[in-house]
Amino acid sequence: MCTLVILRRPDNRWPLLIAANRDEMTDRPWQPPARHWPDRADVVGGLDELAGGTWIAVNDQRVVAAILNREGSLGPTQGKRSRGELVLEAADHPDATAAVEAIAALDGSAYRSFNLIIADNRDAFWIRGTEQPKVEIFAIPTGLHMITSSDLDDTDRARIGRFLPHFRDADEPDIEMGDWSAWETLLATRTHLSAEDQRETMCIVSDQGYGTVSSTLVALPSVDRPDTNAVWRFAPGRPDKTPYENVILSLSAQ
Repeated sequence: MCTLVILRRPDNRWPLLIAANRDEMTDRPWQPPARHWPDRADVVGGLDELAGGTWIAVNDQRVVAAILNREGSLGPTQGKRSRGELVLEAADHPDATAAVEAIAALDGSAYRSFNLIIADNRDAFWIRGTEQPKVEIFAIPTGLHMITSSDLDDTDRARIGRFLPHFRDADEPDIEMGDWSAWETLLATRTHLSAEDQRETMCIVSDQGYGTVSSTLVALPSVDRPDTNAVWRFAPGRPDKTPYENVILSLSAQ
């Protein structure tokens, strides 16, 4: 199960912060975030080489979208579309509201179950797909929230029950100073509370060909700062041993 943390603080210079660990089969090929799609020149995202989509993307209009599998739905299934397509579909739109409207018009039964997060510097949404034709859409309130393979802030899930309070108590990242240290420490946590239950960790390491394969930190600037670039820091490996690198988001910086 992947994990995503989202902090909404509308009056801040950086009103949207996201942290996410991607948990996946370790032999599934992928590439770090870049402009991988010639027909989507304004989209930066990680490339899933198997299906051609992505697990997280940010577009030049400052819309961010990320996909998580729901419980029991890891991997592709014959006859179902790749859930990574949904992230690219969301990134085709100029704001989060328009992206959600487009996703709502799709046939949810064409995909295995999913949690899709779509946000910009004004709005944020959680879309729940349960293999029914109609997906469910929920606005994400202000404050800090967490989602894995179940519902938003489901503290009955071991990981959310343990780490949601820690993220809420942690020092918020200082984007201007480039200081994400408190969140980075939590994302890299490998310790268990009980008998080696991986669901209680943020960073999964196993001998079963499955684990945490990358980590993401994203910050979107406020709407009144159109010349300020979004920030994306990416660890191309386990965050407990892989440094975060800055992802180039500005075309002028390339």
